[in-house]
Amino acid sequence: MAAAARRAVPILCVVLISTVLTGCRAGDDQGAVPARPDAPILVFNGTGTSSGDVAALRGILAREHLGYATVNSRQLNRMSEAQIRGYRLLVVPGGNFIRIGESLSPNATSNIRAAIQNGLNYLGICAGAFFAGNSRYNGLNLTSGARFGFYAAAAHGIRKTAVPITAAGGEILDQYWEDGPELTGWGAVVARYPDGTPAIVEGAFGDGWVMLSGVHPEAPASWRGGMEFRTPAPKDNAYAATLIRAALNREQLPHY
Repeated sequence: MAAAARRAVPILCVVLISTVLTGCRAGDDQGAVPARPDAPILVFNGTGTSSGDVAALRGILAREHLGYATVNSRQLNRMSEAQIRGYRLLVVPGGNFIRIGESLSPNATSNIRAAIQNGLNYLGICAGAFFAGNSRYNGLNLTSGARFGFYAAAAHGIRKTAVPITAAGGEILDQYWEDGPELTGWGAVVARYPDGTPAIVEGAFGDGWVMLSGVHPEAPASWRGGMEFRTPAPKDNAYAATLIRAALNREQLPHY
């Protein structure tokens, strides 16, 4: 992406993400974080997240019999590093990464970063991947300074579409994409977009394991209206489960 285009990314994000299906709906900031030993996964559903994407992820976690708790912005702002590290995996879903970052205090993002440095694992999907980078909007910077731009489709005015990604090993999966990043500059590449840029990456951050995805394999069939997919939604959802389990268990997936 050219320098001018990169400078336009934050403005573009506000315009695009604030109006799209998965990006416009924010999570509820009510409730409490349950402290349960049978819930190793913490799903962020706070300000800026897409309620539809949170629901899609919760559906996959339920089908996979993976215990989880949810945490909103207010709750996460009050959690210590030790409390966050009581979980094995933090999942930050799609939505608006600017609002996600700005809903959290600098102390909260510092605690999250330290928790990952000291062994918490992290899965960021779409906005969650932007947030994991060196975002100027209170990002986590798990990426050694790398700041991500949008996948090239955004430059052509495309806001959501089916995108074929190619996993290491050659399998091609049509994935739901909506204003997601391409992940150049950090990690081992697990899957690539058609233009060769990274769509899914993984790598270590201190003692933690980090997996980032610019596409939505968790997307249900109901999101596919008006788009043509060669890969059925259940197969894509199974791939989402693979990513979740790999992030939870610190498993390296095949990569380029």
